[in-house]
Amino acid sequence: MRHIYVISVFPELIRDFINYGVLKKGQDKSLINIETINLRDFSDKNGYVDDKPYGGGAGMVLQAQPLIDATRYVKSKLKNYKCIYLSPKGKKVNQEMIVKTANNDNLIIIAGRYEGVDQRFIDLEVDEEWSIGDYILSGGEVAACVIIDAVARMIPGVLGHEDSNKEESFTNGYLEYPHYTRPEKVEGKNVPKVLLSGNHEEIRVWREKQAMLVTNNKRSDLIKKKLS
Repeated sequence: MRHIYVISVFPELIRDFINYGVLKKGQDKSLINIETINLRDFSDKNGYVDDKPYGGGAGMVLQAQPLIDATRYVKSKLKNYKCIYLSPKGKKVNQEMIVKTANNDNLIIIAGRYEGVDQRFIDLEVDEEWSIGDYILSGGEVAACVIIDAVARMIPGVLGHEDSNKEESFTNGYLEYPHYTRPEKVEGKNVPKVLLSGNHEEIRVWREKQAMLVTNNKRSDLIKKKLS
């Protein structure tokens, strides 16, 4: 079983998210265990987990000690793990990182808030900093949900069918081919004939070509990366 722990000031945001869809199914099947840790349970003697930044400036910063204590509490439960702090300064997440993590590591996710976290916590406890994109969110909880969903989908059995994620976008370096379903005609637009042929080899070839065309049109950088 793969374990994911999220340390957060607002763990209820995570709890609501993981109780639906494939994440709930994966937990019900005991394929993945997702737990939230309330950082406030590790607050200082005054009940705080944040304070004003040294040197001045706007906002508050999450204190190092509550984060250290919460993280070490989780680490004590696991034999192998990767501790991730979600940050705009982190490495941008891609499918390769997700697959590697799903295959090898239990995950501890730190969802930051406010102006960020005390750097000493990062230096002492964090293995990697990840970012889901070049934009700013109010907190790391939304980003944590993205990571949880992406990792869970890579765990065998979570999606129900073993081939469900093999042809998705980014899995083979390309974006996914177009999909069609009933009816055969919608406002004058028909389903490509090859998909109605029943010839599985022709369909496979068509889908591969379409995936390359879609990728070249929408994300040519992926083509260049694959060829490099």
